[in-house]
Amino acid sequence: METEDLFVLIEEVFSFDKGERRLKNRENPWALLPFAVFLILFIGVGAYTGDFTKMPAIIAVMIASVLALCMHRKESLASKLQHYFRGAGHPDILMMIMIFLLSGAFSAVAKGMGAVDSTVNLALNLLPANWLMVGLFVIACFISLAMGTSMGTIVALAPIGVGISQQADIAPALSMAVVIGGAMFGDNLSFISDTTIAAVSTQMIKMKDKFKANFLIVLPAAVLTAVILFFFTEGGQGSVAGGVAGGQDYSILQTLPYIAVLITALLGVHVLIVLILGIVFAGAIGLFEGSYTLLSLVKQAEVGITGMQSLSILVLLIGGMVELIRHYGGIQFLLNLLTSKVRTKTGAQFGIAGLVSLTNLCVANNTISIIMTGPLAKEISDRYGIDGRKSASLLDIFSCSVQGLIPYGPQMLLAAGIASISPVSILAYSYYPALIAVCAVLSILFRFPRLKAVPVSHQQEAKAS
Repeated sequence: METEDLFVLIEEVFSFDKGERRLKNRENPWALLPFAVFLILFIGVGAYTGDFTKMPAIIAVMIASVLALCMHRKESLASKLQHYFRGAGHPDILMMIMIFLLSGAFSAVAKGMGAVDSTVNLALNLLPANWLMVGLFVIACFISLAMGTSMGTIVALAPIGVGISQQADIAPALSMAVVIGGAMFGDNLSFISDTTIAAVSTQMIKMKDKFKANFLIVLPAAVLTAVILFFFTEGGQGSVAGGVAGGQDYSILQTLPYIAVLITALLGVHVLIVLILGIVFAGAIGLFEGSYTLLSLVKQAEVGITGMQSLSILVLLIGGMVELIRHYGGIQFLLNLLTSKVRTKTGAQFGIAGLVSLTNLCVANNTISIIMTGPLAKEISDRYGIDGRKSASLLDIFSCSVQGLIPYGPQMLLAAGIASISPVSILAYSYYPALIAVCAVLSILFRFPRLKAVPVSHQQEAKAS
């Protein structure tokens, strides 16, 4: 697989060994107490203060981790720490963190040398005036697919969306919803998106196999969203090229790093290699054009890496906490509870969808939600014979759907802040996040897409990598 050892990620990190870690396969609802404390701290403080950023997730999970270490007093602290560090420091967790850090470096270097502005402006120059929202949605889809980050897409496009709204007399809530929808498109599908990496890692499947299955499910949602948006701006008279982005200056050369990343990823090149090549390519162009000196290039890469440190630390802490919860029997309890009334493959798929959706509603982070529920989804998939490509798609689609619809999510808060509007006002126009959930539900009911067996060569690649 593209991410090598990463693709045995959480499934192995959080799985029972046949030895002492299994704890006789017992189920223990009290083992979930640290997770409940984490949710109460993170969500409760946000609800009480009205600001869901007041309680840092890192602090909440740290407190929950300390609680987990204090439980089961009959077991020595040294033994519990061994389990905790085994979950937090597993090589596959470290591989995932390496990908996060390189992704941050690439995004920062590409942005600093003008790749974002040039890519956006090139696309905006091609937009007819009466296709403003459709064009903005398509641009957001493309950029998020190339960048692999919804937040980066919103940062790049939300100011332009505000300008379009002002110039064409379109509700700013609509333009922000369009940007968020397009951002979630790439967050769900991009080869370098952390949600995609987490989904394919936990389900042990190949990146491009998941992409093909996932794309077929969400394509109708994207097309229908574009149709809806067309009717909203059919009579628009604004001219995008007339000044929304300051003359729409762009450089074809500066767009090449994103194009190169997209092409190499689609060709199945290892994601670490894709990101390293992207950083080198973007940096070389920046040096050639004078955007960087060698020292400023290194500093910009450091800025991007630093921006991913919080997520990386959070992954480490969650890895340790969830491993202890599993060691104590909490995951087994959830598995039995969730599947106790499931009798069919269809019911199991709805169980996976509900599990990741509920978790995402609580933690307001789709990557974390997949990391936490992915191992359980893998066990459900194995038990009921669900194709890994379908389970990975369901995890990614429903987590991104919820993430694009919660007003306290970082994407919604960021877009609302840029447009100086209430995040709640954006919900009325959040067509794409809602539609992908609808399409995913229909795909479960009608067993779509009809997936062919994974080629033996792909399975061998997955095991070898």
